[in-house]
Amino acid sequence: MGYRVVVVGATGNVGREMLNILAEREFPADEVAAVASARSTGDEIDFGDSGKLLKVRNIEHFDWTGWDMALFAAGSEVSKAYAPKAAAAGCTVIDNSSYYRMDPDVPLIVPEVNAHAIAGYAKKNIIANPNCSTAQMVVALKPLHDFATIKRVVVATYQSVSGAGKQGMDELFEQSRNIFVGDANEPVKFTKQIAFNVIPHIDAFLDDGSTKEEWKMVVETKKILDPRIKVTATCVRVPVFVGHSEAINIEFENEISAKDARRILRESPGIMLVDKREDGGYVTPVEAVGEYATYVSRVREDPTVENGLSLWCVSDNLRKGAALNAVQIAELLGRKHLQKAA
Repeated sequence: MGYRVVVVGATGNVGREMLNILAEREFPADEVAAVASARSTGDEIDFGDSGKLLKVRNIEHFDWTGWDMALFAAGSEVSKAYAPKAAAAGCTVIDNSSYYRMDPDVPLIVPEVNAHAIAGYAKKNIIANPNCSTAQMVVALKPLHDFATIKRVVVATYQSVSGAGKQGMDELFEQSRNIFVGDANEPVKFTKQIAFNVIPHIDAFLDDGSTKEEWKMVVETKKILDPRIKVTATCVRVPVFVGHSEAINIEFENEISAKDARRILRESPGIMLVDKREDGGYVTPVEAVGEYATYVSRVREDPTVENGLSLWCVSDNLRKGAALNAVQIAELLGRKHLQKAA
């Protein structure tokens, strides 16, 4: 007997990717419902490459009774309005928005990092999926932290436009085309031109001069990995369609060499180490698209601090940063707690 699974926001970038990954990984689902806003009701959407088409249902009239899990990928306002209704009906919510991440009664889960914390889901019947840039970073940090204890992390992100949804991807495409043909090129989704440019601004500015995206990386890393770790982040939008990259500098309490780090990373779950000190011996976002792994390259010692390392981390933000992590949480939930599927 399999699970009955709902994907909310099924017509968006992340929702479609959730459906793809559920199909790819042959998640034990007896039934999958694609749910979205009223404007998409009745549309048909592919269930990955399975050959099945799902008819989109209206979230406003959806009956959550009898459904086991709901993967939400429709933004904070939708999660705020509908996640409690689903949870109250006995349907466990796995929420990709930021709304519940810092709720002390909601576990924030990256399965390779803090799988044990999922047990806390029963308090609200809701589990939070972390920010895309946080998810890949903590996968890379976890095994190194276990070995040498991280004191401080300084990270600069290079985040693709797909993190801003379909509008962000469309804007990069249209601006690039307009520049080549000499047409007008006014930004709409982003605050400045994104084509052939980088923008050091993701989400709203806070009083201390940081942005909300940077704040998320700080507080989510502490909640997922270790509250004692100091984190400072600079988050930058770059003209890449899919795939987030991060330059990460790490200071440890204990001694760790680059050789140690490469050995540890090579053996760690969810990580693919590609670190050849030669032309092309590293991973870029283009190679990460469509892949499950979090890629780590450019591992080297930082001689400017005691017990310091620098590394380069790349992942498909629509997958490990969002949809894949949500499906992995669903797999973990089923395996450890619901235990319905044979």
